[in-house]
Amino acid sequence: MAQLSPALRHRERVISARSAAATETGGVTTGSAYELQLMKLAGDRRTLSEIQSIERKIAVKATLLPSYQEWVNGVLAEGNGGQDDVLATVLVWHIDAGDYDRALQIARYAVEHKFTLPDQYSRNVATMLIDEFSGGYLNGKLSQDAKHAVAVLSEVKALTDDADAPDQARAKLHKAIAYALLATVDAADAENIAPAVATQAAEALANLQRALALFQGVGVKKDIERLERRIKRLTGSP
Repeated sequence: MAQLSPALRHRERVISARSAAATETGGVTTGSAYELQLMKLAGDRRTLSEIQSIERKIAVKATLLPSYQEWVNGVLAEGNGGQDDVLATVLVWHIDAGDYDRALQIARYAVEHKFTLPDQYSRNVATMLIDEFSGGYLNGKLSQDAKHAVAVLSEVKALTDDADAPDQARAKLHKAIAYALLATVDAADAENIAPAVATQAAEALANLQRALALFQGVGVKKDIERLERRIKRLTGSP
C-alpha cells in the first residue's frame, strides 16, 4: 500500500479532528468525512470476508491499518466521544494484528466514552478487551517483556473493573496478570532480588486466588499450590 505524503497525512488528521470535534458528547459521529471512512471500512470488510484463513485475514488487517491511522490520531486528539464505528472496528483489528500498545491507546478513549462495538461483534468493549488482552498474553502474542505485560494487563483491568463482563473472562485476565507477575518473579529471583521476589510472588498469588474464586475451571489450582510452597521458602514461613 502506497504511503501518504506528510502533507496528505496532516490533511487527513485535520479532517478527522474536525469531524470528531463536531460530534456532541454521547452522540454519533456524522459528516461526509466520516461517511467516507465508513465506505472505506465496508470495502475493507468485504475484502476480508472473502478470505477463509484466519491467519491470512490477520495479515491483511495489518496491511490495512496504516490507512486508518490519521483518522484515529485526529479522533483521539480532538474527539468529544461520539460513537465511531470506524474507531471501534480498528480497535479490534489492532488487537487481531498484535499491536496491543496502539490498541490500548484507542481502548482508553473507547472505554471513557462508553463505545459499543459494531453489530458484527457479539461482545461489549470491556469483555472484548478482557478476553483479547489476556488471551494474547497466555497465547504468547502480547509482549513477553514481563514488566511491560504486567503494566498493559493491569491497565486493561483498571479500564474494565467497573464494566459488566463474564466472570470467566475476568478469571482469565487475573490468570494472565498472575503469569506475567510470575515471569517477573523468576527474573528477580535469578538476579537474587529477594524483596521484589516476595512482593511480586504475593501479588501473583492474590491474582491466582481471585481467578479461581471467579471461575473454578480457570486451571490455576496447581499453580496456587506451587506458588504457596515457593512463598513459604522465600519468607521462611513454617
